[in-house]
Amino acid sequence: MRREQVKLFQTPFEKKTTCGLLNNSYRWGTPTATSPKQFSWSEAFHIPLSQISEEACYGEYNSLREVMKEFVAAMSKLARLLAGILAENLGKQKTAFEDICEESTCFLRLNRYPACPISPEIFGLVPHTDSDFLTILCQDQVGGLQLMKDSQWVSAKPIKDALIVNIGDLFQAWSNNVYKSVEHKVMANRTTERYSIAYFLCPSYDSLIASCGEPSIYRKFTFGEYRSQVREDVQKTGYKVGLPRFLL
Repeated sequence: MRREQVKLFQTPFEKKTTCGLLNNSYRWGTPTATSPKQFSWSEAFHIPLSQISEEACYGEYNSLREVMKEFVAAMSKLARLLAGILAENLGKQKTAFEDICEESTCFLRLNRYPACPISPEIFGLVPHTDSDFLTILCQDQVGGLQLMKDSQWVSAKPIKDALIVNIGDLFQAWSNNVYKSVEHKVMANRTTERYSIAYFLCPSYDSLIASCGEPSIYRKFTFGEYRSQVREDVQKTGYKVGLPRFLL
């Protein structure tokens, strides 16, 4: 998978931005940024899984299709297993998310963080939480990922063949704050590019997210409403606000 990912990102920039590869999912930097603190020094393909079987999406990169399908199948199985265990831990059915998190509603993100000689303080990815139930991350050995713990940034040092699992905003809301969505960021590397792949377990846009415990901390909302509010906040302020917008 990594070999195919590197090959894909070696495509000339003009081609990546104009040829509609992978359902026109290519993005780079942060178009809404108004300061260096809001800019992400990275590029990515953010791919809806409903599209990964369509040959037309891959253009000349046919070898990527079969590898990606196999990778997604494995990540999908693992994500559902973990979500089920976390639900059971709260006394709920392990199938709690099966009806709303279909494979077609999830996403795969292929990331590349180019070497950045400008400044050691430049973000590869700005601090944020994930707007999903959970994220499974496969990273290379370069490093740069940091997690917020006890009000301090802690480096998540790469471990060969290990995966990182992040709780997302939706799981925090659904669990009524039992599980916490982890704030994280990526720091750019001055000399070495970094690659990672993230699988996002997401519901359909019309799925209603409601806390499983009482009294509920958050009001009910749909995933589409949540995503729309996040986009609005980023466009207006340059930053994601997230769950605090939905507190009761």
